[in-house]
Amino acid sequence: MRFEELGLSPEVLRAVADAGYIEPTPIQEKAIPVALQGRDLLGIAQTGTGKTAAFTLPMIDILMGGKAKARMPRSLILAPTRELATQTAENFEIYGKYHPLTMALLIGGVSIAEQERALNRGVDVLIATPGRFLDLHERGKILLVGVKILVIDEADRMLDMGFIPDVERIVRMLPPLRQTLFFAATMSAEIRRLADAFLQNPKEASVDPPASPAEMVSHVLTMVSPRDKQKALRRLLDGDLVKNGLIFCNRKREVDALNRSLKSHGFESAGLHGDMPQPARTATLEAFKRGEVRFLVATDVAGRGLDIYGLSHVFNFDVPTHAEDYIHRIGRTGRAGHRGRAITLATPDDAKFVAAIKRLIGREIPSIEIAGLTARPSATAAAAAGEEVGGAPAPAKRAASRRGGRSRSRRAARGADAAPKGADAAPAKRAPCAAEDQDQHRQAAAAAEDRDQPRKAARGGEKGGRPRKNAGAAEASSAFGVGGQVPAFLRRPAQPSEK
Repeated sequence: MRFEELGLSPEVLRAVADAGYIEPTPIQEKAIPVALQGRDLLGIAQTGTGKTAAFTLPMIDILMGGKAKARMPRSLILAPTRELATQTAENFEIYGKYHPLTMALLIGGVSIAEQERALNRGVDVLIATPGRFLDLHERGKILLVGVKILVIDEADRMLDMGFIPDVERIVRMLPPLRQTLFFAATMSAEIRRLADAFLQNPKEASVDPPASPAEMVSHVLTMVSPRDKQKALRRLLDGDLVKNGLIFCNRKREVDALNRSLKSHGFESAGLHGDMPQPARTATLEAFKRGEVRFLVATDVAGRGLDIYGLSHVFNFDVPTHAEDYIHRIGRTGRAGHRGRAITLATPDDAKFVAAIKRLIGREIPSIEIAGLTARPSATAAAAAGEEVGGAPAPAKRAASRRGGRSRSRRAARGADAAPKGADAAPAKRAPCAAEDQDQHRQAAAAAEDRDQPRKAARGGEKGGRPRKNAGAAEASSAFGVGGQVPAFLRRPAQPSEK
């Protein structure tokens, strides 16, 4: 099917041809005719499938038959992030260049006075994030009686970010007689409930299973230890096929730390997260789009709505804690008919998050190995015992409960009835461990069942105090997973030269 068969006006078709598009995507093919009929629409499709054009193109034609009035927008588009709202505004500029429609963009981080002036002039299309929209509405700068079309874009991301109460409040302010276009990338029970509340007798346009990666994206996973993650990422970024890449982290501070690390190793990178001022976010994103920055390290704020032409790779430096975010992250590549690749770096601690992603997409994620960096079975065992994400092993897991451990420690302390009390008590209590020979130390370190009792007896005999570190603390910490607290029985035997 071609765009000419969808019922769009010659002006819109001309703008689409200027943009280089000939055939609509499946979601555009299903959604545009329904929207042109004036019906409510529930659109379910993954990121990168052309959802934005699926509602901007018919809206341009529908709004041609009227005129905007001051502070009374004729249509409203709600987006979860500033980046997605900005991209939607860019789509209207591209496809509406042959129509005299006016538009205003309401997002945080920029001058509110300029946005008020745009509203006073009257706008046909109002694109906004929920927070800034409510701010201006409460100031009396927006009248909603003239809204004929409401678009809720990326509704599932709205849900994840906690914006649904604001969206519900906005919907209650709108005229009941309107057309509503509701788009999401995943269909959960909560999204279905919202769709039922916002839409009237909608037509559903779904082109993918409720949670599946885009067809043009090949995605793989590699398992590495936490301490090797940055090294593994650098090796992947040096790959011959990597033209550019979007690197996702779970936290803002990780974005800054990883960006600094990449720059120190000679990579052209930049960071993007929600704490940055809006002008800085816009400038960084534009530099990445122009190719001035090869790698963009970002949080999930950038995961929705970013449309980077020719993005070759997406790297999940952190496995997303919400399985749905995996779909949206990897959907940044493989767009507009181009093939893309997504690589996820997982640690043994991420096993439950990886399992959740596999359950969501209903398939296994192919695995790859990075020579010399793939996590060893011992690392996996350490993770099962509570290895910390930062790379340093966590304290070894106790075999019994905390209460049971204390009871055994008290019994061990009561059993040492021959130990003297007073100032000379401490040396006498430490003597048994200090007197063990080297073979006994090796046996205690190698056998898990021999590990708990000597440690707890030593702790109980020292009045609950912690053993002091010695020269062998670092090695023992790495080998046995006990952090900086090294029990006496794990210490190296004293050398003759030291006595």
